[in-house]
Amino acid sequence: MNRLERVAWPLAALVLVALTIPWFLWGSTTVVAGFPIWLWWHVGWMLLASLVFWLFATRAWGLGIEPSERATGWGDRP
Repeated sequence: MNRLERVAWPLAALVLVALTIPWFLWGSTTVVAGFPIWLWWHVGWMLLASLVFWLFATRAWGLGIEPSERATGWGDRP
């Protein structure tokens, strides 16, 4: 895993956390397809969070927890 990925994944998590609550939509009475706009925000956020988690799980699971092969010196693992 390169340095860029080690910085990008925590940054992605921070952005997701920051977007969790749509402060800017508080008090909005806008309705789209019969639902308040803030509800659509949460649907979109959940889809984005699911996609980011799937990418993380397939590419970087164990980041910062599991040692790399170079660091352990164990060579090939079964």
